[in-house]
Amino acid sequence: MKLLRIGSFNLLLALTMVLSLASACSSDPGSEPATGDDSTAISIDHIFGTTTLDAVPTRIVSLDAPWTDTLLALGVQPVGYAVDAASPDGMAWQELSADSESFDTTEGLPYEQIAALDADLIVGSYSVIDEEVHRRLSEIAPTVARLDDSQVTAWEDLVTAGGALLDKTDEATILIDGLNARIDAIGEELPGLEGRTFALAQYLPGAGLVAVADEKDGSSVFFQRLGMTMLPALAEEGTKTGEARVSFSPERIELLRADLLAFLINGGDESALDDIPGFDKLPGTVAILDYDTIVALNTPSVLSVPHAAEKLKPYLAEAAEG
Repeated sequence: MKLLRIGSFNLLLALTMVLSLASACSSDPGSEPATGDDSTAISIDHIFGTTTLDAVPTRIVSLDAPWTDTLLALGVQPVGYAVDAASPDGMAWQELSADSESFDTTEGLPYEQIAALDADLIVGSYSVIDEEVHRRLSEIAPTVARLDDSQVTAWEDLVTAGGALLDKTDEATILIDGLNARIDAIGEELPGLEGRTFALAQYLPGAGLVAVADEKDGSSVFFQRLGMTMLPALAEEGTKTGEARVSFSPERIELLRADLLAFLINGGDESALDDIPGFDKLPGTVAILDYDTIVALNTPSVLSVPHAAEKLKPYLAEAAEG
């Protein structure tokens, strides 16, 4: 096992929930996008139907980081946004305006606080997967829920939807093409990644292991574009359980035997790895990552993927060597 380490450890993570692009040259919260025809209706399909707007929205509330990042990348500051309990000041790659209002969703969505923001659009991906939640939010403002049945939506799809909502389709295309070109450049630099297996997992001492087990999940897109494939044992486990993220005991070490394991110790230090029989004998490259980097991979966005790619590149190089 090649064991590589990066950063510090953090106590909180919910897995169920590359190379810097242009940073978010963002407008003030609530300001109107630079382009847009307000006379044209805008419609976005999602898992609970279709949300239609009569005009380009100017006051947007984001309920999770991938949508917040999408807005920022398209040059729009949300008037309100949900924060990660472990990163209350925002993620490492975010540049949010002091005028934007943050809110904590640890105990559920703060509907009254959201309503007070006078939004003309609410967006959420994995945070809006319940039809009753969508109904309550839609009573406040038009609401776009998760776009598809994937637990985590691919970052490209969020950018495409954001471009349509903001009448910035050209900008969205530039963002998508630019980031994919950067990922492709990593693949060209590291051709040995082709066909290598990957796994994205965390260990919660005393509770067990959790890993992404859906090849169609948005968290798999980055690795697959590099030519990598999900560890077959994990993909099979996901198919068997019907879960995008599977929980399992430390004894099931076979579910971690990937050529590249991106891993978080969630609530402890490296001594906790002694609880996982055979962890020190895993055959591939083990990248023990910090909280932000795991979040960047687990719920990827157009801004988080560059951050993750930069942090992960040394481990990708190791994995490519075999």
